[in-house]
Amino acid sequence: MSVPAAMPQHGNRMPELDGWRGISIALVLAAHLLPLGPKSWALNGTAAAMGMSLFFILSGFLITGFLLGDPKPGVADFLVRRLARIVPLAWLGMALALWFGGAEIGAYAPHFLFYANLPPFPLIGVTAHFWSLCVEMHFYLGIAVLYAIAGRRGLMLLPVLCLGFTAMRVSYGEELSIQTQFRIDEILAGAVLALANAGKFGAWPNRALNAANQPLLILLLAIASHPDSGFMNYLRPYLAALLVGATIAHGNTRLGAALRLRALRYVAEVSFALYVIHPLLAHTWLGAGEGWEKYVKRPLLFAVLFGLAHVSTFYYERHWMRWGRLLSARLSPQGSAGAPGAVHPERLR
Repeated sequence: MSVPAAMPQHGNRMPELDGWRGISIALVLAAHLLPLGPKSWALNGTAAAMGMSLFFILSGFLITGFLLGDPKPGVADFLVRRLARIVPLAWLGMALALWFGGAEIGAYAPHFLFYANLPPFPLIGVTAHFWSLCVEMHFYLGIAVLYAIAGRRGLMLLPVLCLGFTAMRVSYGEELSIQTQFRIDEILAGAVLALANAGKFGAWPNRALNAANQPLLILLLAIASHPDSGFMNYLRPYLAALLVGATIAHGNTRLGAALRLRALRYVAEVSFALYVIHPLLAHTWLGAGEGWEKYVKRPLLFAVLFGLAHVSTFYYERHWMRWGRLLSARLSPQGSAGAPGAVHPERLR
């Protein structure tokens, strides 16, 4: 049986992934800044969990795809580029948030070293969202160590690790957690999707994803993201991976066309800045007020948020990413432009 071709790409870009990144941050922003229904329905929590699940799937898919597809991916190259992409804005946002929130001095190190999502949980209200960035950084470190030790063949351990972390979640009853060991299976499920995309499991995954019912997967993912869905929460990583995989395997659908909208691509480009900045704005006058008073100011908050995110993405962050590429080139004189079909994580912000 022949190995299937990789899922459809446009150059080195899968445009559907831009759409999912835009949708993931939109769900998170809606969960944090808007009333999504009666409180008893828990739709805000559902939107947040669904958005983060999609975000994590994309991260695992892109990082693993880069390591699989690049002809000579170096660990130093990978880490330098990732740190240059994440750390400058994250540290700036953390510094402002910790100062603004009046955090104790002991909270700074766990935030800046990205372990604030672990006990004793020194996160404060204005920095609570940084738990997910901590999980991301732990994944970067873990996969870099795995790749440094075992190379590409070591990546075949990722499905085992994914199932192992899910089994640990089940054994501890952790349906929804901010701790890395109880949440990283959502990133690892995206890594497994990248292995399938690269043909590591043969032809059947691509055939199955082509035949998948995308609207049904959306419904099932929404159910698995609801805090009251019980055991379904443990299936959330795999449903999110199936949904993303189905749209990039068979993008010629209405959903695939929607994911390629330019508006979603723009939101995807500024998504990291939106993620970092929005809680800080929500703790200013723009987000203050009781009841509907604060929601009247929401249009202004969103306008300021997108304005700051645009400036951050295309001026501040771009400067550091350029510096990271230069440093990476010095560490790897031969460079790593990427093999045909590889998706570099910097191509999807």
